[in-house]
Amino acid sequence: MRIWCLLCFGEEEHKIIDTMSEKSEEIGHFEELGFESLVNSRNEDDLRSKSTTEDVNLNLNLSLGGESSGSSGAVERGGLDRDSHSKRHKAQSTALDSGSFIQAATLQGSMSFSLIDTEYERTHDSSGNYGCLLSDDDRSPMEEDMDDREIRMDLTDDLLHMVFSFLDQISLCGAAKVCRQWRAASAHEDFWRVLNFENRNISPQQFEDMCHRYPNATQVNINGSPAIHTLVMQTISSLRNLESLTLGKGQLGETFFQALTDCTMLKSLIVTDAMLGNGIQEIPIHHDSLRHIQIVKCRVVRISVRCPQLQTLSLKRSSMAHAVLNCPLLRDLDIGSCHKLLDAAIRSAVTSCPLLESLDVSNCSCVSDETLREISISCTNLHVLNASYCPNISLESVRLTMLTVLKLHSCEGITSASMAAISHSYMLEVLELDNCSLLTSVFLDLPRLQHIRLVHCRNDCRFVDLSLRSAVLSSIKVSNCPALQRINIVSNSLQKLVLHKQDSLTSLELQCQGLEEVDLTDCESLTNSICDVFSDGSGCPMLKSLILDNCESLTAVKFSSNSLTSLSLAGCRAITSIELTCPYLEQVSLAGCDHLERAIFSPVGLRSLNLGICPKLNALKIEAPSMVLLELKGCGVISEAFINCPLLTSLDASFCSQLKDNCLSATTASCPLIESLILMSCSSIGSDGLLSLRRLKNLTSLDLSYTFLTNLQPVFASCPQLKILKLQACKYLTDTSLEPLYKDAALPTLRELDLSYGTLCQASIEELLACCTHLTHVSLNGCVNMHDLNWSFSADWAYLSSMGSNQPQRFLQNLNCVGCPNIKKVLISSVARFSNLSSLNISLSAYLKEVDVACINLCFLNLSNCSSLEILKLDCPRLTSLFLQSCNISEEAVESAISECNMLETLDVRFCQKIISTGMGRLRTACPSLKRIFS
Repeated sequence: MRIWCLLCFGEEEHKIIDTMSEKSEEIGHFEELGFESLVNSRNEDDLRSKSTTEDVNLNLNLSLGGESSGSSGAVERGGLDRDSHSKRHKAQSTALDSGSFIQAATLQGSMSFSLIDTEYERTHDSSGNYGCLLSDDDRSPMEEDMDDREIRMDLTDDLLHMVFSFLDQISLCGAAKVCRQWRAASAHEDFWRVLNFENRNISPQQFEDMCHRYPNATQVNINGSPAIHTLVMQTISSLRNLESLTLGKGQLGETFFQALTDCTMLKSLIVTDAMLGNGIQEIPIHHDSLRHIQIVKCRVVRISVRCPQLQTLSLKRSSMAHAVLNCPLLRDLDIGSCHKLLDAAIRSAVTSCPLLESLDVSNCSCVSDETLREISISCTNLHVLNASYCPNISLESVRLTMLTVLKLHSCEGITSASMAAISHSYMLEVLELDNCSLLTSVFLDLPRLQHIRLVHCRNDCRFVDLSLRSAVLSSIKVSNCPALQRINIVSNSLQKLVLHKQDSLTSLELQCQGLEEVDLTDCESLTNSICDVFSDGSGCPMLKSLILDNCESLTAVKFSSNSLTSLSLAGCRAITSIELTCPYLEQVSLAGCDHLERAIFSPVGLRSLNLGICPKLNALKIEAPSMVLLELKGCGVISEAFINCPLLTSLDASFCSQLKDNCLSATTASCPLIESLILMSCSSIGSDGLLSLRRLKNLTSLDLSYTFLTNLQPVFASCPQLKILKLQACKYLTDTSLEPLYKDAALPTLRELDLSYGTLCQASIEELLACCTHLTHVSLNGCVNMHDLNWSFSADWAYLSSMGSNQPQRFLQNLNCVGCPNIKKVLISSVARFSNLSSLNISLSAYLKEVDVACINLCFLNLSNCSSLEILKLDCPRLTSLFLQSCNISEEAVESAISECNMLETLDVRFCQKIISTGMGRLRTACPSLKRIFS
């Protein structure tokens, strides 16, 4: 007989299964879970027995992947238990953080903890359709037919146990409501080794039920629960395997500490924010097995600890005035912020622990040098000392030779004389001296020092000198020390040095063979001598990155380095000269260096350089074998420029009005691969310079806007491969200057032409558009001589129309005539053969009255701010965007115009006074394809 499980889940149960799915995704493949032995064992049994019994397939739908047998043999179960042991431990280790079981079990009421029982009975109806077991005899004929095709669920107890080990206790409570099998599996004691009732309103009766249900629990947390004394006494009496106990936020009587001896397995005790005893008696903690004790923020007068196995003890922030310790194996003691402990009491307690390795006496204001001296004699293994906020110590007579970590934050007695005592700690690795206000200098030569902190050393005596020598020094934190003037560091391990806002720093000496990154941002007093520290032959041969941002005392920067790859001088406003001989330099930042006059980059490994932010630059030399992009835009006074960049492809020299023909000629000779050249407002460039462009065989883009050119013949002769030519505001060009374009077929590959703000006449423009059929983008913005765009009835267009099918196909795609004040009419008929025109912009044409356009591929039409527009006729079946913002056109005209635009999606009629909001419906009716109307 085969038995299989049919599960029916409600909405709440689906959430539980989803939770399990998410958890099980962490499981991965069967081999990772220890299923390998189980699967192999089953396969071997199948091969030996040759059984005809059909295998039962397993599919958990929990993203486990793979297949497994449903066999439950003893050997398989044993292997699964052993393999899953490590996975079950996850539930035990995380249960303490699960927030808790009580939230799901509703322990705040008077009901007992038998929630699983009651919830199970409540959620099962009489028909049993929550989960039922069916045998072969109970199945219908349809189920018999589907038997071989159906995926069955067979959850062995061990496999279910393994899956549940990934759930927290709240999820386990929810899983218990699915079916009897899951209920039994979720209640397994492996999942309830940790009982976490932190900040839960659990009653003594409920807690007692839990202790009886799970007597083998090893960890209990009742911190913040009511009646903690009663609960903890129940814990001690019921849980004999208890290893860890956490409690607090209440009062604990003396009987609790006396009963602790009954918990022979107890290893860890944590008591937080509690009153111990009646406030006047001594509290004894005597236990033979305890290894870790934390009595934190507790109110107690006197405490006695006798634990022969104790290794860690924390009495932090507790109020006792006396502490007696008899803990011969104690390694770690924390009595920080115990303000009532007197110096003698601290001395007596600490010196009784001869094996002590770590001591925290921070915020113990009574600690003296004499006490520390006694501790150094009694505790010869002391490695870690935190004496922060102890105003009475100076360490001048203290020798702590075995220290590796020393923290002295805000110790008012620490002075430069204290450094001599610290120098005897030759094992020291970590030193923190934050906010030691009496320090004037620090000189340390410690062979094992790795980390040092000096933060907020602000004082009247001026902390001015820092000298550190350690071969293994790897971390230095120095900040907010405004008086620091001199720093000397010797280290072979230091890789990164950050010294921000050291306003008085004038001298920096480094012997750091492994140093790679230095950041000296806002060190305003650094002078030009800093360049010698980081150049070849200095003590930083491996330096790669140097940041000198806002070092405003630098005037002349000169670096020669074969290792430097990144340099930042942003905000160094006083620099007038820079000379870099750094063949591997890849990045340089000169933002804010607006007084730079002379720059030499020879050689450098830069691929791009922007000097347009240096308006006073007048002399430039660049040798960069890898440079491809150079921007000199705005260097208006540059007159000398030697540019040797054989791979340069783009040069922007906009507004370099002093750049002359000889400089341009030399540049074209040394940079033959230039593809894009911008000479906008280079008024000193003449015909000789333009003729040198013949060396640039790859030149495809040329910008001569805002120049005084009168003759373009050198361009036509030197740049036959041009694709883009910009001639904005070239007001000295005559009507015949462009004749070679449309009469002699000059520049046959030209695709984009910009004649905006020029003075060409209407006839020249019409001839250009009529004959230069290869142009794809034309800009005529602001052309005052541009009148009507009548491409239907002029003589030239009539002649071309008469050619019929022989007239040339035009490739014009974008035409911009923005702000042409004299355009009154735009007529583009289909006979003009502008079939490729997709974008037409005639906005800001104040006198435009009539627009009649027939273009089958026009997608974008902008007529915004054409305040005189009255007539609009469109035969543009592919038009998608129409902009009529601030036009004085009527609603009827718009409705008629868009009625034939079957693909129109966007219509902008904002600020159109004759179109009211109530008319939007008519517009949508006229053009059903509209998706957006801006009105």
